[in-house]
Amino acid sequence: MPEICRFEGMIIRMFWERESRHLPHFHVAYGDDEASFGLDPIGLIARSLPSRQRRLVEAWAELHSDELAANWSRAVQHQPTFKIDPLR
Repeated sequence: MPEICRFEGMIIRMFWERESRHLPHFHVAYGDDEASFGLDPIGLIARSLPSRQRRLVEAWAELHSDELAANWSRAVQHQPTFKIDPLR
């Protein structure tokens, strides 16, 4: 699964599967925790993260919502996704 960002110990990835009918989303791994976040609206859609990490991911996604949408469009077209700057 292509990595698009990494910060605060979290790895953020995005991909699209042909068989999937998922709405636009991305995946976050933090230690043993994993979660999926929707793009519109930005928010947790599956699994969970500790509350601090969830807030950081949501803040990052709000700041980079246009880039996330562009990456989703690329993934759906089977094009490589691009890196997005981490939250600083």
